[in-house]
Amino acid sequence: MKPLKTSKPESAHDILGHEAHPLDPFFQPRNVAVIGATENPGSVGRTTLWNLMSTPFGGAVFPVNPKRDNVLGIKAYKSVREIPAEVDLAVIVTQSRFIPGLIQECGEVGCKSAVVISAGFKEAGEEGKELERQLLANARAAGIRVIGPNCLGIMIPPTGVNATFAAGMARTGNVGFLSQSGALCTAVLDWSLREMVGFSAFMSLGSMADVGWGDLIYYLGNDPKTRSILIYMESVGDARSFLSAAREVALTKPIIVIKAGRTAAGSKAAASHTGSMTGSDDVLDVAFQRSGVLRVNDIAELFYMAEVLARQPRPKGPRLTILTNAGGPGVLAADALLLGGGELAEISAETIAELDKVLPSVWSKGNPIDIIGDAEPARYAKSLEIAAKDPNSDGLLVVLTPQAMTDCTQTAEHLRPYAKLGDKPVLASWMGGVDVAAGEQILNAAGIPTFAYPDTAARMFNYMWKYTRNLSALYETPQLAEGFEAEHARATEIIEKVRQSGRTILTEIESKEVLAAYGIPTLPSIIAGTEDEAVAAAEKLGYPVVLKLHSETITHKTDVGGVQLNLKDEAAVRRAFGLIRDGVTEKASAADFHGVNVQPFAKLDGYEVILGSSLDPQFGPVLLFGMGGSLVEVFKDRGLALPPLNSTLARRLMERTKIYTALKGVRGRPPVDLAGLEKLLVRFSHLVVEQPWIKEIDINPLLAAPDQLLALDARVVLHDPDTRPEELPKTAIRPYPAQYISQWTTRSGEPVTIRPIRPEDEPPMVEFHQSLSDRTVYQRYLQALNLTQRTAHERLTRICFIDYARQMALVAERKDPATGQRSIIGVGRLQGLTAAAEAEYAIVVSDEFQKQGLGTELLRQLVAIARAEGVKVITADILAENTAMQKVSEKLGFKLIREMGDPVVSVRLEL
Repeated sequence: MKPLKTSKPESAHDILGHEAHPLDPFFQPRNVAVIGATENPGSVGRTTLWNLMSTPFGGAVFPVNPKRDNVLGIKAYKSVREIPAEVDLAVIVTQSRFIPGLIQECGEVGCKSAVVISAGFKEAGEEGKELERQLLANARAAGIRVIGPNCLGIMIPPTGVNATFAAGMARTGNVGFLSQSGALCTAVLDWSLREMVGFSAFMSLGSMADVGWGDLIYYLGNDPKTRSILIYMESVGDARSFLSAAREVALTKPIIVIKAGRTAAGSKAAASHTGSMTGSDDVLDVAFQRSGVLRVNDIAELFYMAEVLARQPRPKGPRLTILTNAGGPGVLAADALLLGGGELAEISAETIAELDKVLPSVWSKGNPIDIIGDAEPARYAKSLEIAAKDPNSDGLLVVLTPQAMTDCTQTAEHLRPYAKLGDKPVLASWMGGVDVAAGEQILNAAGIPTFAYPDTAARMFNYMWKYTRNLSALYETPQLAEGFEAEHARATEIIEKVRQSGRTILTEIESKEVLAAYGIPTLPSIIAGTEDEAVAAAEKLGYPVVLKLHSETITHKTDVGGVQLNLKDEAAVRRAFGLIRDGVTEKASAADFHGVNVQPFAKLDGYEVILGSSLDPQFGPVLLFGMGGSLVEVFKDRGLALPPLNSTLARRLMERTKIYTALKGVRGRPPVDLAGLEKLLVRFSHLVVEQPWIKEIDINPLLAAPDQLLALDARVVLHDPDTRPEELPKTAIRPYPAQYISQWTTRSGEPVTIRPIRPEDEPPMVEFHQSLSDRTVYQRYLQALNLTQRTAHERLTRICFIDYARQMALVAERKDPATGQRSIIGVGRLQGLTAAAEAEYAIVVSDEFQKQGLGTELLRQLVAIARAEGVKVITADILAENTAMQKVSEKLGFKLIREMGDPVVSVRLEL
């Protein structure tokens, strides 16, 4: 009898389980072919073959060399076709011009994985790009996953795989290390052997023609041997895949990245190294924050943070208490903390009183807590115990300098009991050399990370609290989305009309019409081609007015004197008209003047902000918000974000700017309509997502006041008319799949909306789970879950905050005819859209609405979505006693698979 399998499709790593995964042969191959194996001393082919032979991985190695009968004493084969065993991993180290054909041969013999170590592809110019295109086309046609090209290879220490040309094998450990640079891998390998650092995977990805960050992050996220994932990155590659996988895995395993190319010169060097676009570094920071990834600045910090996060809890906030026996090191730590955005914890009066009892009268009475140079071990321990209880502190750093009377080793022994202080991390800096080494070993063994310098320790604490902040922001429940419906078709019609005219620039009037379609307030405008028409328009709107250049070719009106403000009478309007016309003629040409745009003069009783979007080469559309007006490029006060936004993300975007302090109200001025501004940012982000022909768009200025929000000027630039639809940039984060919203009616005649789940659904999901009987819960999850477990915030956020690129969850929503209250009565989930060709479904319906056909309808729609998303097979495990769901599955074409004594029935549908 097989054990009962529990079903937990809402968690991050249930899809793969122990099922076969396309990347498995890289991690645990049975048979490996080395194509290009040779005996030439010092060659890549010889070293790679020797490494595979020297570290047994439980399989066989087959050299492939058409010119030799054997290599290093092993029988060689002319081609992979001649190998008498099934090869599941090919390691290719031959000339690049032969490799596309070799990939095709591998496909013909059923090999599904290849590591291409050879260089000479897109980093080598146009000819190399074409070779890489052929390689990838042949690999995809044969269903082969490829790591590389231009890489060091891969090491999987737990299984003994060493398919690299490195001079050694990594130790076994729990760190997954991924790098685009092969040379850096060799340096890190050498360092790790000296420092006794071990790895669960040590992989060089090279140019990432196929297998990228997202693939391996997701795989290692499911690997029980991997506790943290460290990445050296030169380019993001598939941004959507990276963000999707990172966001899902980061909650359970730290993902720590060092990204090369922060400077313009470094970015250029990284691009030439990998042949990839590197994108904006500021945008990358935003992307990392959005996905819960921790970014560090150097290689040492990469491993420091892996150790710290493995040994100590994450702090809840940025407040650090520093305990030291010397003033200077404490000040250095404080400086590093404050410069990195952290805070010195304010020592409470109660804590000061307690410390007064155990410290000399001359102690610092503040933070850093200087316990004086003659501090003995007991004083250190007692001071730490007292400081740790202070509610104002989020973490502690203990600094020791080896003075004549200091017992470094015994002090460490006395601190061992304080290695675990609940939710407060403890770090240490034992400064010195030989004298402190024994104490460092004691602390490290106890789980207290040590650092040679206190400023380094303070920087690590800053990384820790920022990491906590990033993770908590991932699943902060936003406010319920407003019911506003954008006039999507109207905006599309305006943009299409401009495209058909051959233009790429919308006029201000057209731009504002697009904004208005998404509910963004604008001023009324009248186009005037002559002075008389301008005067007539001004009198219709009422003085004072503004005249702005109306042109289909000029976007920056102020550059040509194209804006005249506060015009109070006819004479002023006529004079302004002439000034604009003459300025355009002088600074551009008479052909660029198409009239003026007459608008009411808005009283600027508020703040001018800018809201815009432009394209990043890696992440697609990127939103910008900040201080606006004509000096926007001088002050450069702006925050960035990836669309789409919800209310929480919109607020986080505003918080990244200095102008936000003023928007909240300052020096007696009331705050602007922040709730309304949040909604406007969300609507703007939807505009950017839903109108892919927009290349650039900005509202500058957007007037933000306590009683109004008003787009005073707008600019929209479209992609070139020759651009094909499939070439339009995609958003890095898949937007809400509105195409899967539908209406349905139960057997009893009650109307129901079936739609993809949203983060805002957490409150109604609590009510939904409260409505389920224990029997329904058991049938859905194949285990008992009490009400507290079912409605826990951590669990429900992961159910509601899904990545639509990886899974789809549909909720059935009804509206109470008496109260108008909306409630969720059923949920269907399809998990595994990108992990493999196989996805798993699960459905649960509220007891009150069972036997109404809802379960059948949810499954029918999940099957339709699976087809649309390219899923090949849908499976599920159903309790043997749940005959109703078995019948529903069978009715929709699923095959039922029963085994004698098995408490579950497996169902399978091939699409």
